[in-house]
Parts: sequence; structure tokens; C-alpha cells
Amino acid sequence: MGELGKIQFFVVAAIPILFAITVHEVAHGWVAKRLGDPTAMMMGRLTLNPVKHIDPIGTVLVPVAIFWLGGFLFGWAKPVPITWENLKRPKRDVAFVAVAGPAANLLMAIGWAVVMKIAILIPAGGSYFSMPLMYMGFMGILINCGLMVLNLLPLPPLDGGRIVSSVLPGPLAWKYNQLEPYGLIILLFLFITGALAWVLMPPLFALISAIGALFGINPQIMTLMQML
Repeated sequence: MGELGKIQFFVVAAIPILFAITVHEVAHGWVAKRLGDPTAMMMGRLTLNPVKHIDPIGTVLVPVAIFWLGGFLFGWAKPVPITWENLKRPKRDVAFVAVAGPAANLLMAIGWAVVMKIAILIPAGGSYFSMPLMYMGFMGILINCGLMVLNLLPLPPLDGGRIVSSVLPGPLAWKYNQLEPYGLIILLFLFITGALAWVLMPPLFALISAIGALFGINPQIMTLMQML
């Protein structure tokens, strides 16, 4: 990616990735606790320690392999345990818990946009520090927007699937939730066939462009996107 080699690029991307998956999962658990389910807290998952949320395959093996092969970045974290029956109003609260993860990613994407803006404003003499910071801010925007859009797909057990299930009538929601054991298989099939990128790219680019326009950093974002 431009001045950065693959190893340097991966190092710059590591911090945004770890924050993205960690805060996403903690947000689910925190909202669930507020709504009556302390399962995540009792199992030690309401922590910003990324080790607690890393899935060896989904967080490490798959993303690293795809990164070195030059494909569309794809992966997942260890889901935070939720006991849905503990929620005060399970039918409604499922949606609130599900929305919490993508909402956290949106807030982090905005935070990383601030980081990128600051890096751009650093005088030229500080380029040794500002360039890695700009790359890190860009990766923070890209990763968090990607994780948000991916998780909002209406496919159980993704967050979008939980949201759809919460608004469907009981019998339809039950039938819809029967897809959950096959959700990851469907997702991997969409990824392998290229359909996942085809579905995700339009909303992903729209979201990134909106955040970039908000902070006046779209030219730099578009330049870095072309280097990927």
C-alpha cells in the first residue's frame, strides 16, 4: 500500500482491527447487561482485552490468509454469550443488543476519521509520524465500516439477522431463525463466489464517503482506496 510494505501495512492495521472487534463485542454484552442479562459480564467478556474476543480461525487465520492473497478482508470474532431469556423484553431487546455492535463500529469509524484528519493537518515536517497515523486512521474507517455493513446483513446469526427476527411475528421469526446453523456456511459461500463483495461494496463505499465528506478527507481516502 503505497510507501508501506505488506508487513508494515498489517502492523498499522492491527490496532484498528483489535479495537473494532473488541469494542463491537463489548457493546453487545454491555447493552445486554443493561437490559437484564449479565451472562457476558459473568463470563469475563465485558473487557477491552482483545484476547478474550479473538477467534483463532475467524480473527487470525482467515483474515491473514486473505490479506496475503490480496482478497476482500473478511473475518469474525468470538461472539459474546447472551442468554436471551434473561432480557427484560426478549422480543424487543434482541434488536437493541444486536444494534449495539454496528453502532459501536460507526462511532469508532468516526473516531478514526478524526485521527486521520489530525494526521493530515500535521505540518510536512512531521510526516514521519503523520503518515503512519493517516494510514491507521484510514484503516480504522475502512475496517469499522466494513464490520458494520457486514454485520447488518439480514442473515442469522449476524446482527442484521437478529434485528429482522425481532420484528417478525413469532411463527415467522421461529422459521427464520432456523437458518442460523447454516448462516456461516451461506456467508462463506457468498464470499467464495464473490457475491459478498458485490453486496457489501455499494453501502460500504457510501458510508465511507459520507464520513469522509463530514471531515473533509475524501480526497485522501480515495487515494488510499486506490492503493489497496
